[in-house]
Amino acid sequence: MERINWIEFREWVPEEIRTVLLPLGTLEPHGVAPNGTDILAPVAMAREIAPRVNAMVAPAIPYGFTGIMDAYPGSFTIPEPAFSGYVRAVLAGLAKNKFKNIILLNGHGGGQTAVLSALAQEVGRETGTRILVVNWWSYCSDVTLEVFGEDGGHGAENETAYIMAIDPALVQERNYKPEMATALPPPNTWSAYPFPSTIMLYKEGQGYPKFDPVKAKSYFTKVNDKMAGLIQETIRKWDMAGV
Repeated sequence: MERINWIEFREWVPEEIRTVLLPLGTLEPHGVAPNGTDILAPVAMAREIAPRVNAMVAPAIPYGFTGIMDAYPGSFTIPEPAFSGYVRAVLAGLAKNKFKNIILLNGHGGGQTAVLSALAQEVGRETGTRILVVNWWSYCSDVTLEVFGEDGGHGAENETAYIMAIDPALVQERNYKPEMATALPPPNTWSAYPFPSTIMLYKEGQGYPKFDPVKAKSYFTKVNDKMAGLIQETIRKWDMAGV
């Protein structure tokens, strides 16, 4: 969106393009992957799949609702009311600019996912737009199992591989030690602020980064394919239902 002028925008939206991809993330540690992993991944995803779903890519919302990782250097947390109000205004602006389908490619979990799901319903209802929120790492957990044969985690094999596929120079393998990872605790057992590790494994003993460039490329391709398929299918069903 930021690379075209208003005349081009008016010609293309909504006559030729009715869908916009909005990447969202935050800045927080991810083991030996960059602090901006949650931004870089959905931005790369949006650019790669936009032609397939006939979509325009909106500028990313880079600052998010971080939580238990914001004590680490280079991290940021935006208070939930400010974050929610800002995202609401962006969604309303996209609707005002005549996009019918707004696809939120979310790169960050925690409380941010609940905020975005609630906003999708509220803004969609108020503006008459159709809004899809996708937490890519969770939706593509089956792809993680397919490519790596085990589950992933935050800053773990899956996220690290996706970033490696974007730019291997962004992943600092030389700084990696397996002791940097901690398995997420079972519900209602323990919690800590800040969390003691920047790599959080979904399952004990699974998801340690292995820095395999071939698997990284395969993961990147399969994730993007699955994400594009979901968007295409969702829009098709919206159209079929007449909503």
